[in-house]
Amino acid sequence: MNQDILKSYIKLTNMSVLKYFTILVFVIPVMSVAQQDEQSSMYMFNPLLFNPAYAGSKNDFHAVAVARSQWIGIKGAPQSQFISLHSPIKFRNMALGLHLSNDKIGARGRISAYLDYAYTLQLGKDRKLNFGISAGGDQISVDYSKLYALDPNDPQYLASVSQFKFNGGGGVYYHSNRFYAGLSIPRLVQAKLYEDDVLLSGSYIKRHYFLTTGYVIPINSVIDLKTSFLLKMVENAPVTADLNANVFFFKKFWFGGMYRYNESVGINAAYQLKESLMFGYSFDFPINGLSTARNFGSHEVMLSYQFGKNKAYGSPRYF
Repeated sequence: MNQDILKSYIKLTNMSVLKYFTILVFVIPVMSVAQQDEQSSMYMFNPLLFNPAYAGSKNDFHAVAVARSQWIGIKGAPQSQFISLHSPIKFRNMALGLHLSNDKIGARGRISAYLDYAYTLQLGKDRKLNFGISAGGDQISVDYSKLYALDPNDPQYLASVSQFKFNGGGGVYYHSNRFYAGLSIPRLVQAKLYEDDVLLSGSYIKRHYFLTTGYVIPINSVIDLKTSFLLKMVENAPVTADLNANVFFFKKFWFGGMYRYNESVGINAAYQLKESLMFGYSFDFPINGLSTARNFGSHEVMLSYQFGKNKAYGSPRYF
């Protein structure tokens, strides 16, 4: 337990019962064991969410929308929505992007908005190295009315806390026709949430590190096997690793399985509805302690649209 938490305990005697309860059952567990950035099982279709260097890699204007409902049946379970937009710009080797997210878990909510910039180095005919930075911020809120109050007459019962935190991140992204690898830190600045000089969490925004890679193996003229891997690291939390394997049929249909280390297993599928429009769905179920809780797994849907001449059929992009 770090010094910031100890300082917050000293101030507890001046806090309402509800605030005390909030720190015990909500804030400290999030601090000690949880990844704070949003979870996504279809990360391979939306890398801009955690790596600004991905901007412009589709060579056209590209839009992705993802909605995730986690641990259906458990009250207060995470609910997340993501939107990413990015495109090359007329200045050579440059691209711009925008990614938005809305994440809720229990009484805590976070709305994020970040602008992305990427610069591309052409290393060969089919090999590129992108450098990216992002800038924006997070609107963080805690709604006490969604928590159980030991004293319904507590003046803080219907109160809430909402604060905006500026931030920025960076990343690198290497890709060829059949291979990619990236390293990124979406939020470089760690931030804390206070109310009336009382620390509500030790580091409400912690620095996360993302390492991702993938490779496409051609099976025959109509089938490819795409493998992808995502490693997420944050201080004071277990390392999370996602491993995906998807079969790509006729350049139109994806189907595969997912394993998240010591957490969940799942399946995912995507279909190219039109030359520029793709729809995807994933389902994963916990294999850790939550497997004994009454829940119906996690569900995620994705919609992707690409504007421009580089259509999926004529010039398929695996990443």
